[in-house]
Amino acid sequence: MRKFFYITIVLVLFSSCNEYQKVLKASGEGATRKKFEMAEALYNEGKYAKANRLFAQIVPEFRGKPQAQKLMYLYAMTFYKMGDFYISSYRFEQFTTAYPKSEKLEEASFLSARSYYELSPAYTKDQKETMEAIEKIQGFINRFPSSEYLTEANKLVKELEFKLEQKALGIAKQYSEIAPGYTRDFKAAIKSFDNFLFEFPGSSLREDALFYKLDAVYKQAVNSYEIIRSETDGELVELRKERLHTTMEMANSFKKSFGESKHIDKVNEMTEVVEEELKKYSVKS
Repeated sequence: MRKFFYITIVLVLFSSCNEYQKVLKASGEGATRKKFEMAEALYNEGKYAKANRLFAQIVPEFRGKPQAQKLMYLYAMTFYKMGDFYISSYRFEQFTTAYPKSEKLEEASFLSARSYYELSPAYTKDQKETMEAIEKIQGFINRFPSSEYLTEANKLVKELEFKLEQKALGIAKQYSEIAPGYTRDFKAAIKSFDNFLFEFPGSSLREDALFYKLDAVYKQAVNSYEIIRSETDGELVELRKERLHTTMEMANSFKKSFGESKHIDKVNEMTEVVEEELKKYSVKS
C-alpha cells in the first residue's frame, strides 16, 4: 500500500512538471491565457520562481490590456518573494508609475521601499544603500501618512538610522585605535566622536561615544609633552597638565551622567591615574 502511495505521488509530480513545461513552451493562439492562468495558480501555491518564468514570457503581450495591472503586480511580487530585491524595487516603482490610481498603489509603494531596506548591508560596510533606503521609506511615509504600513515603516527607518550610528561610531573608534606611536595623536578620533555626538544627539550609542571620547582624551593627556609653545601667541603652555585637568572634568561628568555604566570601572581607573598625575604638579608648585 505504501509503495503504491509513493508511486502515485511521483506520477502526480511528473505529470505536473510535464504540464508546466508544456505550457512554458507553448505558443500561438490561447498560449498567453494559459500561461497567465498557470502562473497565477503557481503564485498562489507559493511556487514563485516557476510563476516568474511564465509571467516574464507574457508581460509584453499584456501591455495596454485590462489584465496588465494584475499581471505587473504579481510579476513584481514574485521577485519580492524570491528575495530578488534589486528587481522588485524597480518593478514596484514601475507599477506605481504606470497605475497611480490602483488599489494596490499603497502596498506596491511600501514594498518598493521595503525592497530597498532589504538591500541595506551590515553596518561595517559602505552605507550608500542604507541612506537610499531611508530616503525611499521616508518618501513613502510622507506620501501615505495614514498608511496601515506606517508603524512598520517607522520601525524600518529606525533600524536603518541605527546602522548609520553604528557605522559613524565605528569609524571614530578606528581613528582612536590606529593613532600612531607612543605620543599618539588622538585629535582626529576626538573630532570624530564630537561629530558623532553632534550628528546623533539622541542616539542610544551616546554613552559609548562619550566613553570612547573620554578614553581618547585620557590617552592623549597621559602621552602629552609637558610644555609646548603656543601657536597663537608663542607663550609656553603646560600642555600635559591642562589635558589631565580636562580629562578629570570629563570623567567626573561621565560618572555623574552614567553612574551605572558598563564602562564605569574603566572610568574609575582613569580617574585614579589622572589624580596621581595631577598630584605631581601640586608637589612641584
